Amino acid sequence: MATKKNFPLRLDPKLYAALERWAQDELRSVNGHIEFVLREALKDAGRLNTINQGKEKDQE
Repeated sequence: MATKKNFPLRLDPKLYAALERWAQDELRSVNGHIEFVLREALKDAGRLNTINQGKEKDQE
């Protein structure tokens, strides 16, 4: 089973409110939506493959 890294995240209240509304529109939790948005940004920047390669090395 995959484990997730926990860490505190401080956000401007207006930013959090906008994320909360967006997450509700997408039927996600705020945490789940932040993870989704970050994953999409990493894919768009071509950096997600680097993360996946690191996971494969950990499993070897």
